[in-house]
Amino acid sequence: MTQTTTFDRRAFMAYFSSIGLGSTLFPGVLWAQAQQQQQGPEITKETIAAAEQIADVSFTDEERAAIARGLQQARNSIDQLHKIPLDMSVLPALVFDPVPPGEKLPAKNKTAMARARVPVMSRPGNLDELAFATVSQLSELVRTRKVKPTELTEMYLSRLKRYDPQLHCVITLTENRARAQAKAADEEIARGKYRGPLHGLPWGAKDLLAVKGFPTTWGAGLYKDQSFDYDATVVRRLDDAGAVLIAKLTLGALAQGDRWYGERTRNPWNTETGSSGSSAGPASATAAGCVAFAIGSETNGSITSPSRVCGLSGFRPTFGRVPRTGAMALSWTMDKLGPICRSAEDCALVFDTIYGPDGIDYSVKSYPFNWNANAKPAQLRIGYIKSHFEGTRNDGTPFRNEEALNVLEVLKSLGAKLTPIDEPTPTSGFLAQITLNAECGAAFQGDTLNGKIAELETYSTWPNTFRTAQFMPAADYVNAQRVRTRLCKEWWDLFRDHDVILTPRENTSVTNITGTPSIVVPTGFAIPQAPPPGGFGGPPPVTRTDSLRAAALRQPAPSKTPLPTWIYVMGPIFQDEKILAVAHAFQQATNFHLKRPPAFV
Repeated sequence: MTQTTTFDRRAFMAYFSSIGLGSTLFPGVLWAQAQQQQQGPEITKETIAAAEQIADVSFTDEERAAIARGLQQARNSIDQLHKIPLDMSVLPALVFDPVPPGEKLPAKNKTAMARARVPVMSRPGNLDELAFATVSQLSELVRTRKVKPTELTEMYLSRLKRYDPQLHCVITLTENRARAQAKAADEEIARGKYRGPLHGLPWGAKDLLAVKGFPTTWGAGLYKDQSFDYDATVVRRLDDAGAVLIAKLTLGALAQGDRWYGERTRNPWNTETGSSGSSAGPASATAAGCVAFAIGSETNGSITSPSRVCGLSGFRPTFGRVPRTGAMALSWTMDKLGPICRSAEDCALVFDTIYGPDGIDYSVKSYPFNWNANAKPAQLRIGYIKSHFEGTRNDGTPFRNEEALNVLEVLKSLGAKLTPIDEPTPTSGFLAQITLNAECGAAFQGDTLNGKIAELETYSTWPNTFRTAQFMPAADYVNAQRVRTRLCKEWWDLFRDHDVILTPRENTSVTNITGTPSIVVPTGFAIPQAPPPGGFGGPPPVTRTDSLRAAALRQPAPSKTPLPTWIYVMGPIFQDEKILAVAHAFQQATNFHLKRPPAFV
């Protein structure tokens, strides 16, 4: 099939989408008949009437004649559209705003950052002992000149080279760039110019962020030789903060899962399993002590999922806080960038560097972020989705998520008052599917229509998603956004009564469609059990556990693969400080986030 025919078919189908028949059999049937008559007469009302019998729809003669005329008009318009080249960096004119109509963000002034006190540390004899240090700890060692950025850079580069054969977390090492940055940081700090807590700290970028002079593969062999002559805004801001980029890390092909064209990225806690995705490399490398922190992206769980699997603190900011300029687009109204770190405060320090408008990504609002490590959980109204912590499975048997319940006990011991709530809007995930499918189909329409997307790895389901998106009715996409506005209002109202909501099972489809911020943090370890016959159903599967409770901090019972457990902390849009404060308070009272995968210590 020629490109022209493909475009004609696309235009043909688009017309029927525009009149609400895109999801019926009628357009396909009519197209097939039209193809058989290419050398014969044009489509007439009689042709349409014949197709109606198969498609199980019915029109009047007048309507059939109008459809025939409309088809040609739609074909001409869409043919003109397809002749215009569109780089992915061109943003749609429509911008999603998670603030519901008629509502306003509370007034807020920028205040000085209040960090947690870092105990005095001495330089270790072996720098590898710093591989799992937090950003807060590393920054203090660099600031006090006990450790040089060049030394940290060489240590982390060495670990990436040593462990990547097991983890498959690196796509491209940026050694020369990193060494130049680290040397410059050494010299600046020696002269007394200290830029802040990220100065001289080595980090890794998910390889959907453009970095000038290096490939940006999007995790797909189809694009492995692709490069851009500019840096993503987030990369540039971290450069300005003095951070040292040492690697471009793996992501599942086109931000899906943990399989990329080279391999499957592995979980350091159990290298027989994947690290989840799509920020697979950032989570794996951070968990294995191969970078001080990493930047991931999330459209529907791609920061929080690999972070929870790898036992990390993964922070998905409110939609509209961090510019996506220079990042691969998947869904312009859902994509978000955020930090993957060892601690919640690390996430706050990185976020403070990368948030705010850049004048290009016009979805980003100018709104202060005020980090205060001394904020107390007792000052916040904390709700928890009770049915996610304990209850009854579909088979009638009871369950208790011991690690998640332990989080509640820890917060109570810190003075927090907790309120049980029902699961909010549990059936709204379909909106994320409609939105993502339509927007990713637009983002990758060019390579879908010219057939190039067929060269994507065979395990990827994206090609079919992109193709299917070409037939989604535009009216349905628009109406989904109208329902989305109503859902945003429901979540806005939910957070009138709660500053923070806790759950061990976030519905990321709903919270990503509303732009809600979330951080996931580790809570212990569990020995996975096989589900009972017929599956667990209802709430997430239960595991037999050794809780590592905060009061006793016991080691887990012997197991071949004790895996991290987790809690999600969600909050109101643009109030990201609140969820970070609760996560930080929990981590100050426990040490789950300091645990290290034994094979990589």
